[in-house]
Amino acid sequence: MSSDTTRATDTTDSAAFWENHYAGVDPQWGTRPNAVLAEVVTALAPAPGVGGGRALDLGCGHGGDALWLASLGWDVTAVDVSATALDRVAAEADAAGLADRVHPSRHDLARSFPEGAYELVTASYFHTPVEIPRDQVLRRATEAVAPGGLLVLVEHASLAPWSWRDGHEDVTFPSPDDVLASLRLGDGWRTERCHAPERTATGPGGETATVTDNVIAVRRVHQD
Repeated sequence: MSSDTTRATDTTDSAAFWENHYAGVDPQWGTRPNAVLAEVVTALAPAPGVGGGRALDLGCGHGGDALWLASLGWDVTAVDVSATALDRVAAEADAAGLADRVHPSRHDLARSFPEGAYELVTASYFHTPVEIPRDQVLRRATEAVAPGGLLVLVEHASLAPWSWRDGHEDVTFPSPDDVLASLRLGDGWRTERCHAPERTATGPGGETATVTDNVIAVRRVHQD
């Protein structure tokens, strides 16, 4: 399976940071689905929509969420700025027999965004130390949600000891209500989840810590 991993944006700060990041990460790290996202999707979008089933995973990394969604029958466009990460997603999808349902696509989301409408749009821990128009990207994500479809955001609301932000303890995170407000949703949306639960997270070395996540799930309701 080949992935859409053109090197056109390799010189951007975002591409350079995340290429360097993934070069130093175990290829198996992040190949399992995010447990918080899995719980939300199972509860609110348990199966692909009839006649559709298109999902968009933004900032997919090593593809844990994308691969899991594909195993449920979703047709998944897996987006990341790192060509290395996307090559690994393609390899994992091929090994799992999911190559026909996982479509790696390289985008620097500050510059380009996948076309089309999706019944499910997800973004797990869409954070970066590189300055990008994050709120603008997430608002663009809402535009990609098809009528009746769901947008699910799972975000850091606290630091884990192994975070790439370690050493920046003064960092502050928005509340889930702040994130929801930043989407600037108009009429035609229903809020399904907007809270900040705690969980026990496991780091790349097997260490554990209690962390807090922002969880936002909003559905575009059908309009008459």
